[in-house]
This record gives sequence, structure tokens and C-alpha cells, in this order.
Amino acid sequence: MNVAAPTSTPVASRLAAFAATSSPSAAAAAVCSRLVFDVIALAIAARDTDYVRAALCSAVDEGSCTAFGHSKGLGLYDAALVNGTAAHGEDYDDTFEGGPIHAGAVIVSAVLAIAEKRGLDGRAVMRGIAVGTELMCRMSLVAPQATHKASFHPTAIFGAPAAAAAVGAALGLDATTIARALGISGSLASGIIEYLADGSSTKRLHAGAAAQAGLRAALMAEGGFIGPLTVFEGVNGIYKAFAPSKVPDFSRLLDGLGEDWILETLAFKPYACGTMTQPFIDCAKKLAASGVKAEDIVSITCNVGEGTVHRLWEPLAEKHRPPNGYAGKFSTPFCLAVGFIDGEAGLGQFTDERVRDPAVRALAAKVSYEIDPNDPYPRNFTGHLKAVLKDGTVREFHQPHMRGGAQEPLPDSELLSKFEANLRFGGFSGGAIEALRKGLDRLADGGRVDLSAARA
Repeated sequence: MNVAAPTSTPVASRLAAFAATSSPSAAAAAVCSRLVFDVIALAIAARDTDYVRAALCSAVDEGSCTAFGHSKGLGLYDAALVNGTAAHGEDYDDTFEGGPIHAGAVIVSAVLAIAEKRGLDGRAVMRGIAVGTELMCRMSLVAPQATHKASFHPTAIFGAPAAAAAVGAALGLDATTIARALGISGSLASGIIEYLADGSSTKRLHAGAAAQAGLRAALMAEGGFIGPLTVFEGVNGIYKAFAPSKVPDFSRLLDGLGEDWILETLAFKPYACGTMTQPFIDCAKKLAASGVKAEDIVSITCNVGEGTVHRLWEPLAEKHRPPNGYAGKFSTPFCLAVGFIDGEAGLGQFTDERVRDPAVRALAAKVSYEIDPNDPYPRNFTGHLKAVLKDGTVREFHQPHMRGGAQEPLPDSELLSKFEANLRFGGFSGGAIEALRKGLDRLADGGRVDLSAARA
């Protein structure tokens, strides 16, 4: 594949100029505030899980940085790793529909860690989060689907350079230094998608590892370390290495940068599972609301985008019987079945016990798929199912977009309910929830960074 730079100015230099000088729109800043609320509450909800305990065991030093939901302070890099892993751990975090990528767990974790370490204020925090989130979303559009096709996780790959830019912006580093940080980040980016084989925890790690990598790249550049400016468009650059099946279109990354904030379209999930399963859960809930019972159903066929099949549908026999709760999050048959039966797909639906429930498994086994060549994935996430019933009738339901996304954003009241529910799930009391909410409001208003209310 021949890849040429889109202009004579390296892509990293253009991104760095944006990172060093831009300020978010009011709407983008509001999304960044929501990201902080969502990420911290999600990390606290996961604080007692085995994978978070394991991440904490890997921490090598104590420090001034907060591990959300825990009493002991951690060092800079350990805090970013633990918080990013916890926030992404239940796959209940934000998503960018065009990617798809999960920006908040990476960017918020990196920026808040450096903010505590260096004593930054809320304005610097929100600016850093906006820069990193915007770039991460745009990077995912350059060669859509090609990163997954190459067996890499886009959140892991694009999270590292985006976090480097976010930290650089928060610290007020100059454009030259940020460009070098982006160059360094390319050698720290990593994350394969083999977790799909058995529901293991490495996907959870990707957000934390990317946050940690971006932090390290930014601070190494601040100290004088040099990375290649052609890290994106070079013949051995990020897109050649991690998305080789497509010629990158850098216009998706560069056009309107600093003017049009596409992060304003970020989606906040209503369900605690894989992004592309969510419209099918809505369809399943509509089917149940129509009066159909599970025992009435002979079969359910879903129309799907081809790009979702290898992650959410195949091997189909395994997706019918996911081995654990985490694997269930990436099985559309299970998500559809549990959504139909429970009328919900929250944290309580994706447990090892729930995936073994005979009624859920029986319904999931009736679910299959057909590839729709006209499906708009990844530009838009839709759902469509056709249920054949024992009496011979057919019921069809369609969800034209992801609820919580750009076309149907979750209202602030629902986001606040999610925030509070996640904190209660993590063991926070009413008084602790209110204290954290007020502290994050002050942060969003530009006050000093004080995350003491996020500690146990």
C-alpha cells in the first residue's frame, strides 16, 4: 500500500497545532463534563471486581493520584492504568458511533491523573479532555473497520496518541513537543482482540494501557525525547501497521479540525454491553412489549452489518452459550435474550450466573442473523429483528439508530440516574454520591482538581 502525506506538513504537526491552541465549543465542553461524571462512576461501580483487584496488584508505587473508589493513592501511571481499566471494564462507557471507539475511559483517566500530579485546574482538565476525545474520534474515521480487521482494538491503538495529545494540551505544552509526543505514542500503542475467543479480560485493559501510554509519551516528549513526525502517514506508521487493508483518508481527521467538534455526537450507553448490540436490545424490548412470550417464539432473525459478525455473532454456537458474563456483552443473541426476558441490560444482567440461566439460553439459541448489504454500519448503528411465532405469525421491529447517540441523546436526567445507579452499585451512600456530584460540578466550572470525594 502506498501512503503519502496529505500535505507537506506532517499529520502529527497539524494535530499538535490544534492541541496546543484550540478551545472546545460550549457543546463540546458540556460533553466533556458528562464524560467525567460517567467515567468516574463506572470505575467506582467496578471497584470490587476481580480484574480491578488484579490491576491494583500490579501497581508498583503509592502516590498522590486517585484510584476511583479506593482509599490508597497511586502513582501517576498506575492510577491511569487502574482507572481506565475499571471505567471500560463493564463496557458501559461512552462510544463514538463512527469508529467505534471508547474515548472517555482513556482520555479522562490520563488527564485526571496528570491534573492531580501537577495541580491543574478544571479549565485545563476540560481542555485536555476535549482535545484528546476529538482526536481519538477523528482517528477512528481514517480507515474505518480496518483496525478490527487487522485484529487490533481501535480504542487501544488510537487511545495512545489521543491521550498523549490530551495530556500535552492540559499541561500547556507547545506544538513541537506535542507533535513529538504523538510520534512516541505510536511505539507504545497496542491491543489485540483475541479476548473475543473466550471472554477474557484484556479488552478491559486496553483503555487503561492506552491512558498510561499516552501519559508516558507526553512526559517523555516534555523531557526532550523525540518521536517520528510521520507517525500517522509514514510507510511504517500507525495506519500501515494497524489498519493495512485500507488506504487512509486523512481528510476525515484533518478537515474542520478546531472548527467542527465531532465529539459533540458522542454516545452514552443505556446498556452495559457491546455498542452494536444495543439497538437489538431495544428491538427485543419492543417485541416483549407487544405481548409476545418467550415460549411463543420459534425463531428470531436479525439483519446485521457484515462488519459486526466476527465480533458479535460468530462462532454462532458459542454466542448462543457465552462462557461468562463478560463474553455475554459481546454476544448479540444473549443480549437480545436477556433484554427480552428482563426488560433491562444493566450491570446485573451480565453476570456469570445470568449467562447460565436456562430460560435465557433457550431464547438465545433461537436467535440467528442475516447480513444486510445495505446496513449503514459503521456510520450508524441500527437494529432489525424478525420473530416467527408458533401460531405462524411474524413480528418485525426496527431501531433506526443507537439510543443515547447523536440521533437520540440520553437526557441529563437519565445520565444522572445512571451516575447515581453506578455509584450505588459500587457501594457509595447517598451522602457520598452528593459530595462527589458537587465536587465534579466545581471541576467542570473550572475549579481546582479535588477528587477526594471519589475515594472510598
